[in-house]
Amino acid sequence: MANLTLSVPDDLLRRARLRAAREGTSVNSVLRARLAHYVDDDAEVGDAWDQFLALALDRPGRSPEGRRTWRRDDLQRVQRVGR
Repeated sequence: MANLTLSVPDDLLRRARLRAAREGTSVNSVLRARLAHYVDDDAEVGDAWDQFLALALDRPGRSPEGRRTWRRDDLQRVQRVGR
């Protein structure tokens, strides 16, 4: 496991230690959990976007039977947002 050095204001660290103690944990554990959530949340957003884009590209709009048809600029707009 790697060590990480952070610079935080003394008062912020003091308050973080007090809250962690009240919750029966440590600042280290809180930061590790928050960092994991930060990384996982980003991955979940990316996964959701990939799924949406695959669905959008797989089901292009309506046909004459009533399904929506996508115009080329619609698809290009969706692709630009994903970059």
